[in-house]
Amino acid sequence: MGMLACNPTLLFHVGVSEHASGAIAATNLATPSPNLEQVRGDEPWPEESVEQAIAWEEGLITYVGPADELAGVEPEWFEGCTIAPGFIDCHTHLPFAGWRADEFEARLSGVSYRDLHGEGGIYRSARMLAEASDDEVLAFCRSLVQEMAEHGTTALELKTGYGLSVEAELRQARLARRLSEEAPQTCSITLLACHAVPQGMERSDWVRIVCDELIPAAAREHLVDAVDVYVEDIAFSIDDLAEVARCASDVGLPLRCHADQLGPSGAAEAAVALAARSADHLNHVSATGIAALGAAPATVAVLLPTSTLFLGSSPPDVRALLDAGAAVAIATDFNPGTSPVLSMPEAIATACSLYGLRPLEALAAATVNASAALGVAPERGTLSPGRPADLVVLDGDAFRLVPYRPGHNPVVRTFVDGERVGGR
Repeated sequence: MGMLACNPTLLFHVGVSEHASGAIAATNLATPSPNLEQVRGDEPWPEESVEQAIAWEEGLITYVGPADELAGVEPEWFEGCTIAPGFIDCHTHLPFAGWRADEFEARLSGVSYRDLHGEGGIYRSARMLAEASDDEVLAFCRSLVQEMAEHGTTALELKTGYGLSVEAELRQARLARRLSEEAPQTCSITLLACHAVPQGMERSDWVRIVCDELIPAAAREHLVDAVDVYVEDIAFSIDDLAEVARCASDVGLPLRCHADQLGPSGAAEAAVALAARSADHLNHVSATGIAALGAAPATVAVLLPTSTLFLGSSPPDVRALLDAGAAVAIATDFNPGTSPVLSMPEAIATACSLYGLRPLEALAAATVNASAALGVAPERGTLSPGRPADLVVLDGDAFRLVPYRPGHNPVVRTFVDGERVGGR
């Protein structure tokens, strides 16, 4: 595990002040409406306003409005900048231990993701996690989580799925819980109970163990906030998804689903039928799946554009999803194999260029809609009095500067619950 020691030492914020107060103003403010838990269809998309201010007391927003109407406090002024809600990364695979850059190089030489799935991929990350001590895993992940804060992420998902046994999955969930207690952001933890079939085991046997042992144990320890299933021909079936959904429901845990990534499987429409919180990836979602997501009251369509770019995959028909009325979110899919990208500004830029999202559509997808997918709505994802002061200051006098400059980190300040946790 020598590579774990190579990470740069970064200031790591622990905890948030219970009395964080402050005020800022900027040339521009961009935010979704505080009256919506999701933005879809004909509902109002985010709007931009000039010379706006935000103030907060004890971590909660007390004022959002024109800078010249803010009374009783002098805001810090950010000329030529934009204030926006903090970014919410609703799909990552942290915690993990170590990188897989050689697999990236192999794919450039023509080796497919499917080809790597046997001894590489998920199984390799599982071995790397097993070989690392708890302290090594946490040391590796701390700087990554802080780097996410530097790129404006104020809430994120942590996920298991690199355990591949009951005890190893529970260990990864415990590590995720420990990381969440140290992280500057709000974290939600997902039990990716069915990510890959453990080697030497039949798929049906693992699904039974997941339902009889893993999910109940994770629930008893209060380790996780949701349960996820990877539905794919190299992974698990729609029937497996339904069985896991039943077991998760029995212990009060919402469902999420990796759907239609490598091929059309019907997973998106199955996720909607099971009232899953999200269907993620969707590269090969069918017309039926698009219609189902468009009519879904609760299921968010989570798109992972940097994964699509990194794998050279076919992009989903995002405009059809939007036109159908789906609540579309975007996330990084941060993982060591297929999307080693932790920057939400990079995911936003990729979503605009590769998927055709417009800048303010991407803002909604990275904030309010991602909040719904992560299960932290309506508290987080918009800027309004009474809600947590999770916000970013971005260089540029309009939000369109974020996707316009891919590779540039636009984040000047990041605040979580009113406490500065990142920025220049």
